Amino acid sequence: MKRVAVAVLAVTLMAVMPAASSAGSTSGPVARPAVAPAKVPGWVHQRFIPFGAKRKHQMARYSLRHYGVRAWRLKHPRQIVEHVAVASTVGQVIHSFVPDRSDPEFHELPNVCSHFVVSSQGRVVQLVPLGIRCRHTVGLNHVAIGIEHTGYRDGDVLGNRRQLRASVRLTKWLRCRFGIAIGDVIGHNESLSSRFHRELVPSMKNQTHGDFRHASMRRYRKALHDAGRCPR
Repeated sequence: MKRVAVAVLAVTLMAVMPAASSAGSTSGPVARPAVAPAKVPGWVHQRFIPFGAKRKHQMARYSLRHYGVRAWRLKHPRQIVEHVAVASTVGQVIHSFVPDRSDPEFHELPNVCSHFVVSSQGRVVQLVPLGIRCRHTVGLNHVAIGIEHTGYRDGDVLGNRRQLRASVRLTKWLRCRFGIAIGDVIGHNESLSSRFHRELVPSMKNQTHGDFRHASMRRYRKALHDAGRCPR
């Protein structure tokens, strides 16, 4: 985004081809666990933003406009989108998501958000339950989990060992929980090449952002690949 709210909007992707491959992105879907974990691991802290009935109603209307189906639930996540928040602290990210106001870029409701944020110290914070859709990537909000990272550019995350290690740990856990392939872990800037991209609003069909470009995601997916497979 540009200015957290915009950075997080990390929105859009339109293409029917798989996300660009990398050293590990060609791996097939991981095996789905027999029983999905009932809650997030203990190392994930929770600071949920307000997401009551009104905001869910707005999300359902947003989904109808953009995806053709009125829904606010994220039932079957198929992709994970990595973002750079253009903010230095978790508090700043939360502050931008909490008010349910029209976003500054597209002037739509509900306000933008992401499911998680990873701090520069390696702290993982969940902001929205995984069963709720968040506006973080145009064209993918109906199928994708969004992960924000404090910082201002891709290199801030990739060059921070603690933050990158925590991010990879979180992404690996999400992959294992939902059976998401490494190739379906993408950067916001790769949104238009996602095989899951769907956008019904003509003016937004080619909208995306510059965070986590393909070159950066090749390094990220390599780290994710090197982290090993899901535990059996």
